Amino acid sequence: MNVIIGVETSVHAAIEKVWQYWTAPEHIMQWYNASPEWHTPYAENDLQAGGKFLFRMEAKDKSFGFDFSGVYDTIIKNKVIAYTLDDGRKVIINFSAEGNAIRIVEEFEAETENPTDMQKAGWQAIADNFKLYTEAN
Repeated sequence: MNVIIGVETSVHAAIEKVWQYWTAPEHIMQWYNASPEWHTPYAENDLQAGGKFLFRMEAKDKSFGFDFSGVYDTIIKNKVIAYTLDDGRKVIINFSAEGNAIRIVEEFEAETENPTDMQKAGWQAIADNFKLYTEAN
């Protein structure tokens, strides 16, 4: 049985802005990293069912890098993004209004190479960066 990990954040911004900043490559490259030592120098995103995405994640010191990529299963604008990573794991992201904020809940199947608490911390750090970036811009 696959272990499901969940992370979430609430962003004080309009859903249209949240959606654009979450999905547009020029924004993804600004926030998609788990720590200041990492960055995303390249992103492509074909936001439609069957469309592919690829985010290149690299250590700023160039010591390590990898592609985070997959294919979209479901896109419901301003509400749901579901995709399958290249390794077969499933991810679903729900966007919902909660007061004057947009609540983003991500659920993903854990991989087996790293402890689940480490995976959760990494994905949560990326969600937190998204919140900071979106609210500051």
